Amino acid sequence: MNLPFAAKHALREGRASWRRLGLYMGSITLGVAALVAINSFRGDVIAAVNAESRNLLGADLEVHSNRALPEPVQDLLDSVAATGTPISYVTTFPSMALAPKSDLTRLVQVKALTGGFPYYGTVETEPTDVWSEFQDARRAIVDRAVVIQLDVTVGDTLLIGESQFEIAGVITASAGEISFRSAIGPRVFIPATYLQETRLLRFGSIARYQAYLKIEDNPTLQNFLNRYNQFFRDNNGVGYDTVAEQVEDMTRMLGNMTRFLGLVGLTALLLGGVGVASAVHVFIKEKLETVAVLRCLGATQATVFTAYLVQAAALGLAGAAAGVVVGLLVQKTLPSVLGDFLPIDVTISVNWIVVVAGLLIGIWVACVFALLPLLGIRDITPLRALRREFEQIAAKRNLWRWLVSGALGASVIALSVSQAPMFGMGFYFAGAIAVTALLLWLTALLLIRSTRRYFPKSARYVVRQGVANLFRPHNQTVAVTIALGFGVFLVATIYIVQRNLIDRLTMEAGPNRPNFVAFDIQTDQRDGITELFETYDAPLLQLTPIVPARISHLNERTVAELLADTVGPRMPRWALRRDYRHTYRDTLVTSEELVAGAWWDEGNPRGDGLPRISIEQDIARDLHVGIGDRITWDVQGVSIETQIASIRTVNWARFETNFFVVFEPGVLENAPQMLVSLARVDDPTTRAEVQRDLVRSFPNVSAIDLALVQEALDSVVSKVALAIRFMALFSIASGIIVLVGAIATSRYQRMRESVLLKTLGANTKQIRHILLTEYAALGTLSGLTGILLAGVAGWALVTFMFELSFRVPAPPLIALWLGVVVLTVVIGLVNSREVVRKPPLAVIREMAAVGLGASGLGVRSEEVRGVAE
Repeated sequence: MNLPFAAKHALREGRASWRRLGLYMGSITLGVAALVAINSFRGDVIAAVNAESRNLLGADLEVHSNRALPEPVQDLLDSVAATGTPISYVTTFPSMALAPKSDLTRLVQVKALTGGFPYYGTVETEPTDVWSEFQDARRAIVDRAVVIQLDVTVGDTLLIGESQFEIAGVITASAGEISFRSAIGPRVFIPATYLQETRLLRFGSIARYQAYLKIEDNPTLQNFLNRYNQFFRDNNGVGYDTVAEQVEDMTRMLGNMTRFLGLVGLTALLLGGVGVASAVHVFIKEKLETVAVLRCLGATQATVFTAYLVQAAALGLAGAAAGVVVGLLVQKTLPSVLGDFLPIDVTISVNWIVVVAGLLIGIWVACVFALLPLLGIRDITPLRALRREFEQIAAKRNLWRWLVSGALGASVIALSVSQAPMFGMGFYFAGAIAVTALLLWLTALLLIRSTRRYFPKSARYVVRQGVANLFRPHNQTVAVTIALGFGVFLVATIYIVQRNLIDRLTMEAGPNRPNFVAFDIQTDQRDGITELFETYDAPLLQLTPIVPARISHLNERTVAELLADTVGPRMPRWALRRDYRHTYRDTLVTSEELVAGAWWDEGNPRGDGLPRISIEQDIARDLHVGIGDRITWDVQGVSIETQIASIRTVNWARFETNFFVVFEPGVLENAPQMLVSLARVDDPTTRAEVQRDLVRSFPNVSAIDLALVQEALDSVVSKVALAIRFMALFSIASGIIVLVGAIATSRYQRMRESVLLKTLGANTKQIRHILLTEYAALGTLSGLTGILLAGVAGWALVTFMFELSFRVPAPPLIALWLGVVVLTVVIGLVNSREVVRKPPLAVIREMAAVGLGASGLGVRSEEVRGVAE
């Protein structure tokens, strides 16, 4: 193999063809840019999390529980505080806040604080320095959303429960908080000294009790946890978080998010590979005579093959280098796109490992996708130079083709696995890419063969000729269908899933569904709450009792024994240790369906057996229980042994008061309990008045306007979709570049056809109509195939991942389809201006200048027949 000659020949060929192949460099550029931007940003996020780790938690150790800390745990913390270790306490719970000035109400997260928390990081407020002083009086510090939504300012009064607090300041920045959380429940900090005055924490109230400790010395902290780890677990499931655990959890969460976006970016790179393969395929077909002549002059197969492989590698290097630059620029914009999901400020920096990896990946993708069409060079013999008009080169199914195909598949899998959040997901993603690409390829082949065989000969000439272009020599039907179809598939799938999620929220808040919920209602407030709603002509749709309990025994085994058991499949710890909230009733609700056992009713009395329960099938599977098994519950210190009588499925997406466990009536009526009410209040003004009167008459009751919740969730889903669409734009842009490149690559073939058509009497208008027909057919098929595949993928995701009913958003998808058709036609006609405008003689001269003159016009007989027909 003559490497110097191969390099020189690659340089000469590259100079003559850089415009034609350079377009495909752009698709490599976009793919590498997406990967470099996402992977660099992921590194920035991880570095920021590590640098701000203590600030995120605000302490070195957090001890937490969903109940008031048990006395033994509190005694331990008191003894630790006695040694000089700083400890702060925060009690967090939802409540309604009323602004007397504006008479507006809002659901907020109340945080009652004692101590100097946070010990690390700062809480920035307006005015400044009020954080360190507000605990000295009955004052509150609030999120900015509170002052906006309640129309208040610093110095105004806020009613929390039965106590009033002066707004001392507004939080402008604090570590560890994600901005969209405030859309659902903005924070209100009050001094814990005045917590009892609010009279909000009653039986059954939803609250989280946290203790924050400052133990700077890591060995001391680890020794403390080693000593008391089991002690915390043995006391009603008290848990704890350390800085290391917080960093690990947050790094995993944010890393998974950015890796998922990286998969979307990877699609753009693979589309670029498809474009390179298509360009090289056409390029090599046009260079068959050149290769044959080189073989006659003594060049070996390896030398010629290396020359064109060097061109592909140079194409990949140039595209990857440009992609690195673009990716670093995009990296700077990602904090603004993903800012709502980031609890910290991210400092942008250049990650040279990611840069080098991006360059190598770009070169590798360009080479591995170019290898299959380049293998055709190996089949060209010197005799081809003499018999070029008669000898057709058939691709041989040899070992090299199998090896290259295997390398291509392995490369796609390796890239997918490297970008995926989980190993298995990478394989699934690679498989999805393969299946989608295969279906698009088969669709393109079907189009080629069906139009050749079945298209009606009675159609107008320009239509027949335009359709015939889909299967003419050097056609780009397959490349365009795969590239455009894949881009449409990606964007349409994202839109379908997003639309189904948002539509579900809208449907569940429809005219026959509750749109107002009040919880933490005490039993002695039942009549008053009912009367209040009737006053506004909004009768309660449901008033459901809730009884908290914990599992004590499963059959004859205690929870402690089950947790210590290492034999056989283990039960999830959360399922054994969590606080369950039960109810009791004699009927199923619309969101439930019985799948095993029998419901209690008039024909199925209880008798003298154990109290019966119905359990949700997923929790039954986690607890490894079935019909007839016994569960003993600790209900506020009272043990109640029950037997499973039935198993239900629950549609958790339906807005109902759904429960894991339902008791039969006659068991829990006398247990301590709270109530949740559901109502339908159509008028927004009336809903606001109901909330206001609830806060005034029943301060402990929290009320939620589901229209606001829907708006907040819609905002969250839209922001997630925005981040994904941002990366999907790279795939769409790659598809467009492949389309432009496909047209540019076949430019000389079109010039040849233009000469023939004009010589035979065709005018400019006819040629333009022929091109219009071809591009409309390509855009129609590519867009339709992509949307149909997106419908299948969207159905699978919505049905199996989100477990929701599926609906097709037809009008937007039709609009997307038509947009793709228009885009394809416009790009095709714009890039074919010279083909249409130039006279035959000018075209012949231009083709002769690039070595396609007289020989280039030596068209095959089948082309002439196709034009004449």
